[in-house]
Amino acid sequence: MRTDTSTHSLVQDYYGQQLQGTADLKTSACCDASAMPEWLKPLLGRIHPEVLSRYYGCGLVCPPLLEGCRVLDLGCGSGRDVYALAQLVGPKGEVVGVDMTDEQLAVARAHQAHHTEVFGYGNTKFLHGYIERLDELGLEPNSFDVIVSNCVVNLSPDKDAVLAGVQRLLKPGGEFYFSDVYADRRVPAAVRSDPVLYGECLGGALYWNDFIQLAQRHGFADPRLFEDRVLEMTDPKLAARIGNLRFFSATYRLFKLDALEPACEDFGQAVIYRGTIAEHANRFVLDKHHNIQTGKVFAVCGNTWHMLHDTRFAPHFSFIGNFDTHYGIFDGCGLNLPFGASTDSSSGVCGVVACC
Repeated sequence: MRTDTSTHSLVQDYYGQQLQGTADLKTSACCDASAMPEWLKPLLGRIHPEVLSRYYGCGLVCPPLLEGCRVLDLGCGSGRDVYALAQLVGPKGEVVGVDMTDEQLAVARAHQAHHTEVFGYGNTKFLHGYIERLDELGLEPNSFDVIVSNCVVNLSPDKDAVLAGVQRLLKPGGEFYFSDVYADRRVPAAVRSDPVLYGECLGGALYWNDFIQLAQRHGFADPRLFEDRVLEMTDPKLAARIGNLRFFSATYRLFKLDALEPACEDFGQAVIYRGTIAEHANRFVLDKHHNIQTGKVFAVCGNTWHMLHDTRFAPHFSFIGNFDTHYGIFDGCGLNLPFGASTDSSSGVCGVVACC
């Protein structure tokens, strides 16, 4: 069985030596196929081409309302997301990137001065370290508004330690917003031990329901799925190795809120979105099951209420109701595979575990 040290060495070799650019990837797992919003294109256009050429993410990890925030990027690689986020947090914010691969960090650091000149301010920092050992990096507990990660947690040999570190570093009401790869069942040993499949973000992928348990174990009672896509295996040899496994790229958001419950409980509450978040004038999408139109009364469970009321989103909503009366479980909550299912996003009714 591979040790933590040997896993780190495999990943460092794969991303530091084997891969010299995005074109070297052998699957579509570490490849961002999300529809790029128009507002993001000019931000990426200001990032150095060498940084962009060594990007291996699988999603967009730029949630709204980041101005003035302190953000941590776990497994920042060559820094594409760090430099995009640096523009979103602005001169009063800060973005810290952590990575264990020297070659990737060298690219990120080589272009710090360039981005400081282009942006008109310097607000980035890159630390060499392991995302399982965040307590060794001198980062203060409860000091980050948002933590992001892009297709990296699956590569970690100790995902419990990663989530524990995230919980420790987030401020109360803070958010872990991250993209990663998940499987529809537990990944067998033959796939986990395959160095190419592991490096391509498949071998270390969690079974989605094990991820839910992992998140809840570390105080994130109600993980919210934001978006997902099926990963297609175009290489026949790699497809043969994974057999009937199905993999998904998915973006989740986890909130550090003590008041969250493990299920969606109904207290008869509702919210009204005011349409005041930049680039989101017509609707606010909290997750895959909460597409909240501006000005419309939108029924929510108690957990969703807290996610909006006790976080940086609060000034942009009106809140109806309280916690005086409990009406039982929120309609439609279940335990099905969350990925790929079509949903009616016009109401708060949900069809996955703890999604309301």
